[in-house]
Amino acid sequence: MTSDRFPSPAGADLPGPATPYRMTVTTTLPHTEAVALADEQLAAWLKREGCDEPPAVPLLPAPVPAAPAPQGSAGTPPPAPAPVAERLRLGNRVLLDRDHGPLRGGPATGRYDRRRLRTPAPHGTRQLTLTVATRTGGPTWVRLDAETHSTGSGVRTPCRVPVPELARTLLPLLDATDGPAAVQAGPRVLTAGEVDGLIDELCDPERRLPVVLASVPVNLPLDRWVEDVVRPLCHQIPGLATAYVLDPGARTAFNVALEYHTVYGGAVRTYLPEVDPASRHDGARHPVLARGRIEQDVRRAAGLLAREPRRLAADLPLPPELAAVPVLRVPPARPAADRAEQRAADRAAAVAELAALAREEQQDRAEQQARADELERVRHTLSQERREGRDTGRDRPELRERHDGPLTPVGRDARPRVGSRALTGRHCTAQGAAGHNASGRPAKRPSGRPGKPETFTELMARLGEFPLLSFTGDQKNALALDGLQCAGAGWARLAWDGLTALQEYAEAAVRGAAGGDFKQWCEHTPEGCHHFPPRKAVRGESRTVFSHTKWKRERMLPVPECVDASRRAFMGAHLRIGGGRTAPRLHYLDDCSGSGRIYVGYIGLHLTNTRTN
Repeated sequence: MTSDRFPSPAGADLPGPATPYRMTVTTTLPHTEAVALADEQLAAWLKREGCDEPPAVPLLPAPVPAAPAPQGSAGTPPPAPAPVAERLRLGNRVLLDRDHGPLRGGPATGRYDRRRLRTPAPHGTRQLTLTVATRTGGPTWVRLDAETHSTGSGVRTPCRVPVPELARTLLPLLDATDGPAAVQAGPRVLTAGEVDGLIDELCDPERRLPVVLASVPVNLPLDRWVEDVVRPLCHQIPGLATAYVLDPGARTAFNVALEYHTVYGGAVRTYLPEVDPASRHDGARHPVLARGRIEQDVRRAAGLLAREPRRLAADLPLPPELAAVPVLRVPPARPAADRAEQRAADRAAAVAELAALAREEQQDRAEQQARADELERVRHTLSQERREGRDTGRDRPELRERHDGPLTPVGRDARPRVGSRALTGRHCTAQGAAGHNASGRPAKRPSGRPGKPETFTELMARLGEFPLLSFTGDQKNALALDGLQCAGAGWARLAWDGLTALQEYAEAAVRGAAGGDFKQWCEHTPEGCHHFPPRKAVRGESRTVFSHTKWKRERMLPVPECVDASRRAFMGAHLRIGGGRTAPRLHYLDDCSGSGRIYVGYIGLHLTNTRTN
């Protein structure tokens, strides 16, 4: 088993609609308890995103046998209309539709609860649909669908929708199962005594999800291989497959029992449903991902491993309980009222944006004044000590550490310690072994040039220190900022801080350890990493900007052809690297889930919007 037999369908990496995420599991929890857990986790996520929390849903009583219904011409009761969903507006372009009622066939058949959440995205709209359905006397089924809808042909969408955070949090709370097997959010290590149960699970006819089995190389410790390789490798399959790691004893017992379906040497094998242990022909049906391909690029290998579970989840027919859920019916639109409500919401969003910018300018002015006052005090102290004949440049290094400015000595590292650990490199490695990447090899470090740049000319010359960032824009816009600054090198240093934080975020994101997008990273910066103010990290532009053809075109910035065939992508996400009337910005595209890089398409004055126009 030395060859890599994992399927690689033609056109899988070409631009096109994003492959949706679909999770279908069962739980032994009662229907009402499963719905309450889902609503609780959904409300917590909305709160973290700064949206309004939805009001509680009145509990629907348990279904009871219905009275005899009027008979139709064929002797069957006429179908009851599906309930109309309740629509809640929880923020700007954030809509939550929720409904509940009996399954098709009447209240005695069973019941369902459904939540559909729509949130804005730089390239369109994200849609998350959660459905809980229970047939009387049967298990509770939970279905989670996540998909992305693009608003235009010129906007790039990812090749696949990431695993929703809601899936990772719900799986352990629901004690989710697939037939006899527990569906967990991460891989579980099996011993020799658990091999018989594993074989029964592989051969169980009720199994719907694939089983991913990982082996451990004989020359590596089990714990290290699991943490550095298997967990990042399985980051894209929670809810789509069950994952196990065979320890040395379990690997031997498994390969003896299933001679045509073996896995060893650090390879990972995906077992589709309906395994036939006695068939050599059946063994070729279950793809293998070789160790060499995994270690070559763990992130890309994780995408390959997720292909078959995603395909199977999309092709599987719905179980009868979920198939009996009626089509979602949203309330009829009220054009005049909706337009007035939307205009009011847009005005409120614009006022909030102006207020935020005003607060930002005030904070920037306060920071600049504080820095100027501190610098003046340091200069006054140095001048006084020179007059007294003392050599403070060598004897008082603490004065040099009180500010990050021209007095920092070149050639020395004046960065502070975090806790008891020194930041020995320019970037940290979060959630992993220090100095190592996801495959256990030493991470690539920048050249170690000390200090922050004082000008954008120097900053542009040092962009090579960020190996996971690519600048694709026009340098002239950034260089022009050097002639506009009235507060020294503050903008350049703040831009450098933002690039440093983006690099550290990218290092974690390509391993699947970032825990969210860049703004969430800024809000919960891991210990030892550079902190960038969350209020200066903006996820995307306002709806007004996104809907304005000219303003949107300004933010369609260059990217490589491997990212988008048009060589342009919308970069609404940006960093505020300065205030005042010029309000410089840094626009970027987070493509860590695709090409494994972040593309910076613009550094310069604020692009056109409602305030600059």
